[in-house]
Amino acid sequence: MQVTEDDLTLHVEEDGSTDAPPILLLHGILGSHRTWNWLVPALSGRFWVLRLDFRGHGRSDRAPEAYLPAGYLADAVAVLEQVGQPALVIGHSLGGVTAAALTQQRPDLVVAAIMEDPPLGPRTADEVPSLEGNSLLEAFRLMRQSIPQIQEADTSVDDLVGMLAAAPDTTGAGTFGEMLHPDGVRAMAESLLEVDATVLDRVLSGSMPVFLDPTRGFGAPSLIITADPSKPDAVAAPETAQHYADQSDDVEVVTISGAGHLIHDERASRQPFLDAVTAYLDRVAVS
Repeated sequence: MQVTEDDLTLHVEEDGSTDAPPILLLHGILGSHRTWNWLVPALSGRFWVLRLDFRGHGRSDRAPEAYLPAGYLADAVAVLEQVGQPALVIGHSLGGVTAAALTQQRPDLVVAAIMEDPPLGPRTADEVPSLEGNSLLEAFRLMRQSIPQIQEADTSVDDLVGMLAAAPDTTGAGTFGEMLHPDGVRAMAESLLEVDATVLDRVLSGSMPVFLDPTRGFGAPSLIITADPSKPDAVAAPETAQHYADQSDDVEVVTISGAGHLIHDERASRQPFLDAVTAYLDRVAVS
């Protein structure tokens, strides 16, 4: 499927029957639809699975200067409006906070949302969100420099997989190859070869506007899955997740012990993540 938004052509992978209930999967800041390859078999027998490449990612058009909350939200809205009916939404990191924004701004499009370690932002209007002290920030600085070089060198997927597998992961516990499933490392490599590295610029400069209104709850049933707050790359602080849960009618918070930010790709955390997702979908999904 292709969707047009702001003169951009957005790529959407489709699996399963179009007669089944739709479920939209949203990736993180350096990801693409490929990060969900492993999840498709678990969903496609039951859902019409839609995997969006945000602007500047995967096979979607690049949009320099437009990598902003409003743009990412518009991408997701464009897909859901083309689908023509409310959908379940699952998002990781950037995709997770975009899913949260959907529940606040377009709850009519969302049956329920699952947010995986989303950067929910501040809990008050005066608080300034920051990644300072988070190991992801240094990783993003390195990737901002290296991604254009890797792409310009026409690096192969296999070569980049080898480079990533040997690189220290963001939890500090080992290499990406040791900590992540092989398909997760490959999806990361494929996504990095396609992403516009300038998607990181506002994150690195601290000028990314907030996605959410901290004075409002979520307008659709939601599950927030947070990484272990003891991990240096954890993004969704459980207390911030609880802040939104307390303001909402139906929001659950689950923390996966020992998990870093890349929960669904980690060898130790993918199954607990899948168990939480499956149990939640069983409760909220339209049969």
